[in-house]
Amino acid sequence: MLTEREKLDSLTRLGIELSQINDLDILMERVLTRARQFANADAGSIYILQDGWLHFSYTQNDTLQKKLPKGEKLIYSTFKISTDTESIAGYVACTGRPLNIADVYELEVTLPYSFSKQFDDAVGYKTKSVLTIPLETSSRGILGILQIINAQDSSGKITSFSPQDERMMYHFAAVAAVALERAQMTRALILRMIRMAEMRDPRETGPHVNRVAGFAVEIYEAWASRQHVDGKTIEKTRDVLRMAAMLHDVGKVATSDLILKKPDRLSAAEFETMKQHTIQGARLFMHQQSDFDEAAGIVALNHHERWDGQGYPGHVDFRTGRPLKRSAPGGPARGKKGLEIPLFGRIVALADVFDALSTKRTYKEAWDERHILAQIEKNAGTQFEPELVDIFFQRYEVIRSIQKRYCELT
Repeated sequence: MLTEREKLDSLTRLGIELSQINDLDILMERVLTRARQFANADAGSIYILQDGWLHFSYTQNDTLQKKLPKGEKLIYSTFKISTDTESIAGYVACTGRPLNIADVYELEVTLPYSFSKQFDDAVGYKTKSVLTIPLETSSRGILGILQIINAQDSSGKITSFSPQDERMMYHFAAVAAVALERAQMTRALILRMIRMAEMRDPRETGPHVNRVAGFAVEIYEAWASRQHVDGKTIEKTRDVLRMAAMLHDVGKVATSDLILKKPDRLSAAEFETMKQHTIQGARLFMHQQSDFDEAAGIVALNHHERWDGQGYPGHVDFRTGRPLKRSAPGGPARGKKGLEIPLFGRIVALADVFDALSTKRTYKEAWDERHILAQIEKNAGTQFEPELVDIFFQRYEVIRSIQKRYCELT
């Protein structure tokens, strides 16, 4: 439990800490973690305002997390609520004023807002004290809502949020909103690049790349835990990997429509041309100015390599396209094999194939789930790294929740 002095010191460092995170999803997780630490809250949620609705975007709950086996994550359903005054979050979004409620079960019936017990009843949790703060943009608009739940005293007993907590969290929200607004702009820029690719290839949709990125981060986290990677490195890597994975196929903007949109099977020559999207994607990040540029180049170049060495583009100089290692004298580039493939490439290869098999497109139906899982298991050791496949199945329930979160628009 932080002292008042520690809270003030932490608040002065918060802006710097949050400015180092670029991905929106990962930033929301960090913001909520820090908010709960500031007020010693058991749980909390973030809602993001989009198209007139408050989208339930991220949640944490220590009480429910402790009930799970070690290494498992809390899985939550995503939903949205209207921005009216009937709910607590909606009221704060409408009025721009924070609400500090000592006991949500004791709200006066004359109030315009009320508390829904649906979540508590479903999971066996008891919400009591709730502090809800607006997240305001630089132009004083509402970006979203930060809500922390069940303040705890030094003994762990549930208590009310104090007026000092409320004032401190209001300052916290102002700093967090600046970082979230910047991350939203970064996400929007990436999605614009994706939409540019989607104009060429209808498979490259916003939901698709968000799912692939989410799967990739989940697999990486479990892999890093097995390898005893330190927490600071994991946090930094998650941030760059998620954004890089979203741009895995951006090189397709350089591929002809005659190939991308051909309804029939590609000829051998056309397939060779299609393979060039990996090299073209890497070239987009050739002049590297950040860890993100490096990671994006690695993912773009290597996400079609196979564990058995039968993938592409293989050992090439992406700047020139020339082979660095050949399968035979005068022959094409030799495929990268096993650990020759960078970790990010191995992870995104698995994430991308899983999503491709799971998703309906105009030219194909989604595969049956049992068939998909059998195919991935079958290809462990040939197409995919066996350890990553093992991790995939270990984290499959979380991966399924990511699927639901970023479903295709219809």
